Amino acid sequence: MALPDDEEGTTVANGHPPANGYLPVPGEAPAGKVSADTQNGPKAGCLALNGVSRDSPKAPSGALDRPKTPLAPEEETQARLLPKDPGEQTPAVEGTLVPRTALSARRFLVLLIFSLYSMVNAFQWIQYSIISNVFEGFYNVSSLHIDWLSMVYMLAYVPLIFPATWLLDTRGLRLTALLGSGLNCLGAWIKCGSVQQHLFWVTMLGQCLCSVAQVFILGLPSHIASVWFGPKEVSTACATAVLGNQLGTAVGFLLPPVLVPNTQNNTQLLACNISTMFYGTSAVSTLLFILTVIAFKEKPQYPPSQAQAVLQDSPPGEYSYGKSIRNLFKNIPFVLLLITYGIMTGAFYSVSTLLNQIILTYYKGEEVNAGRIGLTLVLAGMVGSILCGLWLDYTKTYKHTTLTVYILSFVGMVIFTFTLNLGHIIIVFVTGGLLGFFMTGYLPLGFEFAVEITYPESEGTSSGLLNAAAQIFGILFTLAQGKLTSDYSPTGGNIFLCVWMFVGIILTALIKSDLKRHNINKGITNGDIKAVPVDSPTDEESKTILMSKQSESAI
Repeated sequence: MALPDDEEGTTVANGHPPANGYLPVPGEAPAGKVSADTQNGPKAGCLALNGVSRDSPKAPSGALDRPKTPLAPEEETQARLLPKDPGEQTPAVEGTLVPRTALSARRFLVLLIFSLYSMVNAFQWIQYSIISNVFEGFYNVSSLHIDWLSMVYMLAYVPLIFPATWLLDTRGLRLTALLGSGLNCLGAWIKCGSVQQHLFWVTMLGQCLCSVAQVFILGLPSHIASVWFGPKEVSTACATAVLGNQLGTAVGFLLPPVLVPNTQNNTQLLACNISTMFYGTSAVSTLLFILTVIAFKEKPQYPPSQAQAVLQDSPPGEYSYGKSIRNLFKNIPFVLLLITYGIMTGAFYSVSTLLNQIILTYYKGEEVNAGRIGLTLVLAGMVGSILCGLWLDYTKTYKHTTLTVYILSFVGMVIFTFTLNLGHIIIVFVTGGLLGFFMTGYLPLGFEFAVEITYPESEGTSSGLLNAAAQIFGILFTLAQGKLTSDYSPTGGNIFLCVWMFVGIILTALIKSDLKRHNINKGITNGDIKAVPVDSPTDEESKTILMSKQSESAI
């Protein structure tokens, strides 16, 4: 069991200012800008905001009482990001400042639990579609009915995302996690009562509950990464959290064809196999819900990064969920990312839902291999996700990486489309893996890029909106591609997706990259401060803090 908060091991994060309200000034600083009073002010080497320590008795009265000039909207936004209160002193050593940031050992446990119950939720999403012909025969329903068992995940997300993100922002991470894990467990147990041919509506009810659980799951990866992980590991943590969902999809492609083979001539055996799959899923879901109750915490004792420290210093009354939503929709780069993420992820959802139908059109009786191709697609995507997360943590080149992966996903989709009918299923394995590596690897890129360009807005809100766009495009693409596949051929449906992905490339190229969270973590907290190039930061830390002439005159 995880240790209590006061017993947790914490590690001071590197590269952050040690005191609240002060920026480090490397080397020598001009006279008058560095406080020399170590008893009541910041320690030497810290630059007081506006050139003077807020609590310094030597501060000129004019510096504090002068008339305030109204700020422009962008300046007001940047002003919200500045920490306000000076750091505290430890009782043990006089003049020593309490570390602002630290890394909690519990963060790995939180990430693991979330990834596992997210995996089970994703497994339940795809477990019907990958053996759609088997469930059509068992429940005596059409292929569209089985497709809706997958599309209900997408349909439920759209109207519920706003209350779900409001709950995350106002009631916190732990309650949201409990709802996601608990509803996922309840839905799995309801499905256990649907293993009779006339009870399709019961399995749909259980799937609806799992789809509601998904609303409280998909928006958490970037939130967990930001709240629990330091700036040098946040993108990798987000990718790992997304990885759990992808792993669930992979297991959903692999296990159902093995656990529930096509034995429609023996209905009793088929029902027994379906029951085994449902009860096994329920047992795992229950175990993970218990672990979530016991070990999942709201946040660490100390913030893991300077960006999180600034947000936690803000008074709670300043936050407005409605204003946050309006700010996001006024952010043109985010709106463009919203559309492009929706196109890419919606295309992935559509291909995953219809993969069984696409493969069986050209390769009859290959249900097991269809599942293995899906597994290959997702496993390759998991590798892509981790590599993309590591690359972002190392380079911070968000836009360049996102655009490159988008282009390669488009190329992979074209190759997959025009090699399906060659008659060699091994080729489909290869092209499916190529497609999955880039298409699925894009998912954490979109989350992290959104957090960067929308900081300091809530990570859960921006991620939730991205996922809502993905569900909307997923429903539309699945219906359209399914219609084209059944009426014409899988090639027509895949070309439809290729056209939309090309549109996504153009829109991605138009996104303006402004890495706000990265700049905060680097100690750049004002729009007038000269920042490093947003898409090509160097390893060498900035040697000086450059301020505008306007700021210097204020000093």
